[in-house]
Amino acid sequence: MDSGPESGNAHVPDGSGAGMSNLGYDESQSMAMDQSMGMDSNMFMPQQPMRQPLDYHLYTAPLPHVSSNLQTSNPLHSFFIPDDLRRTFQARHEATYLPVGPSPGIPSELGVYHSLVQLEGPGGPSRVYGHPAPVYRAVSTVDGNVYCLRRIEGFKLVSETAFQAIDNWRRMRHPNIVGLREAFTTKAFNDNSLILVYDFHPDSTTVYDEHLNPDAPPLSMGRRRQGMPIPERVLWSYVTQIANALKAVHSLNLAARNLDPSKVLITGKNRVRLNGCGILDVLAYDGQTPMAVYQQEDLVSFGKLVISMCCEFFQPGQHPAAPLDHIARHYSPDVKNLVLFLISKPQPIKSIDDVIRMLGPRILNELDAMQKFEMDPRWSDTGDRYILKLFRDYVFHSMGVDGKPVLDLSHVLTSLNKLDAGLDERIMLVSRDDQSCLVVSYREIKACIEAAYGMAKKSTAVVHPTGIAIAASAGSAGREPLPHAYWWFFQIIEPLLTFGGAFFAMFQPAKYAADLLPPEVERLTRIMGETSRGGS
Repeated sequence: MDSGPESGNAHVPDGSGAGMSNLGYDESQSMAMDQSMGMDSNMFMPQQPMRQPLDYHLYTAPLPHVSSNLQTSNPLHSFFIPDDLRRTFQARHEATYLPVGPSPGIPSELGVYHSLVQLEGPGGPSRVYGHPAPVYRAVSTVDGNVYCLRRIEGFKLVSETAFQAIDNWRRMRHPNIVGLREAFTTKAFNDNSLILVYDFHPDSTTVYDEHLNPDAPPLSMGRRRQGMPIPERVLWSYVTQIANALKAVHSLNLAARNLDPSKVLITGKNRVRLNGCGILDVLAYDGQTPMAVYQQEDLVSFGKLVISMCCEFFQPGQHPAAPLDHIARHYSPDVKNLVLFLISKPQPIKSIDDVIRMLGPRILNELDAMQKFEMDPRWSDTGDRYILKLFRDYVFHSMGVDGKPVLDLSHVLTSLNKLDAGLDERIMLVSRDDQSCLVVSYREIKACIEAAYGMAKKSTAVVHPTGIAIAASAGSAGREPLPHAYWWFFQIIEPLLTFGGAFFAMFQPAKYAADLLPPEVERLTRIMGETSRGGS
């Protein structure tokens, strides 16, 4: 790992005064003219563009008593994404691309990163890192993505071996860990600074600011913070995700070493990620201490973190008797047992696997919540959904006569456009095992899509604390959508007709071709083609 990036200056062509002398331009005459007319030359200087605030009232649904059309069951806003989801996207977009003017003391470029914007001020030494640790937003010239830069002020690298753990953290990709991209030292801030580059999660907050800090800055879009107390379902969701992250960290012979409410990031609705991983591996590098010692400290810090999320009055170094009594009165016994196991020192040495075994039922609940639908697996193989399944194969999985996939984008676009228009044109849909063959029109397929979507939309939904909607019932998953007599046709008569047509085509191909397109239909198609396409 290099000790610091090579700073390069980007060349920007300057055309502000190019070619003025060739036109006989006299700058003194222009200045005299401006003074005589009482105008200041600064008023013609380019100013920072003013950003107009968004009209948020245009993106919210009208109140029920002012709705324009009360007779329709589908109001206008029901055809678009929900308002809260739209506001979330807008807030993240603004947090990522909001233009900010140049700030004093911040370099215009830092290696391959430019457009640095300070997100958090130093505000004195960090309670976790022991150094001032401001945070910046920057854009990479390599891939054009936005990244988060954590700067450790006043750090001087003593040994290059301190960066060995950074290589392992760079390979870590986990949904509950903020990814570390690279680390380097620099003097661009007129001091010795350590820069760690992380993935940028816009419009995110921390567990401390969301629940524990009464003086936290306001959230975007007028959103309110959850505060305390944390509901037990949300608490178990946090604990399960953090335990999952620690399992991945310890599996790579690493340690988080910074489990603190201010270093656990909330990037979505109850989606948490460990932030700042790898910093203490460089700041407090010690090649003599075994990694197992740091992993045991992770478990103790995990227990203190759970206490902090349950008791807002808990302070580091405080005796856990009063917090445990508070947990026993406001939460289930499982929470107290977990905390006691984490902060105690059982023999032999405990591990994150023991914690996960204690969280077994809770983890199963979390996994069940991540299942979007709990429907009958045969739901897509019956009724209208079976037609949609065959149409999907017809559009995206077509096979040629040679058995190779047909890679034809025009076929996909044409089929989807005809489906959107609902044409009466008929197509033949064949199953993958060639046992089923249906002839339907695009209009009928479109009706099947609307019926299937309406059935899925009407199914009862249960909202989990993570914000994922779960279909509690599949509507008609327990009953057949078609009468029982229909299946005699699909299972017996239709296969017999298919085999009969195949044998007929094999032994009498000429008559089979004539029956497929009778002479009357052939003449009619020729006439239609000549009139509609201008044929001769």
